[in-house]
Amino acid sequence: MHIHGYEWLGEKATFDREGTRRPVEREPTPQSPQDVIERYRRAAAEFPTSEVPPLETALWLMKPTAVIRGTWTEPKEAGEWLDLRLAELAPRYASAGDRDATRLTARVKAAVERLARGGDVSLGHYVKGTVFHSVALVTCSPNHTRPTLPCPAR
Repeated sequence: MHIHGYEWLGEKATFDREGTRRPVEREPTPQSPQDVIERYRRAAAEFPTSEVPPLETALWLMKPTAVIRGTWTEPKEAGEWLDLRLAELAPRYASAGDRDATRLTARVKAAVERLARGGDVSLGHYVKGTVFHSVALVTCSPNHTRPTLPCPAR
């Protein structure tokens, strides 16, 4: 098993567009309303290349390797990266609770424990203004929630 790290910082409005955050599971029928057909076309074009976080953490594995921010074989190493990412942006988090160093340390510790059991980790924080920060650690080879997804990189 190894772990891939992903990070996204962007406008909350972009994050809120669900169509770009979910893969297309089935094509609309010819009888589908035009707005459904358009949403399908947009999602089919945007999801595979978009760096916007997917709705399900494991679906990061469907994204291009270029969006991987790091790969580790040990949960502790992945946790160190997570700690650095949170520490860098924490002063800008909108919520005082999200900026709390003790709370962030506890979240990193819990993340390492979850990764050691083969789970995935996904955290998100509002940044002052209209920005959202998402960081995820996804296990690979195999992923426990989506074992059929191929690993994008080693």
